[in-house]
Amino acid sequence: MCRNIKTLFNFAPPVTDDELRASALQFVRKLSGFTKPSKANEAAFNLAVDQTTDIARRLMHSLVTNAPPRDRTEEAVKARARSAKRFGRDPGPPAPAVQP
Repeated sequence: MCRNIKTLFNFAPPVTDDELRASALQFVRKLSGFTKPSKANEAAFNLAVDQTTDIARRLMHSLVTNAPPRDRTEEAVKARARSAKRFGRDPGPPAPAVQP
């Protein structure tokens, strides 16, 4: 569930609300052990995702750095190369560029 956690800070284009919500959902799933909660736990689960998303958004907007923003496409290419080296596979074609 949480093996593929991605850094969201200091990228161009900046993190989107969808990415923040997806990371919050992944986090709450890991903590709760639920991929999809039961009806009895659904309200608490959804509230936790909403609150975690809000906190993550505040965190992203409050962090500062002097480093230039990293390019998402370049970082994806580097990650595929690391994976290929680690697992001995062809890294495949580059991912399509993310449109702002």
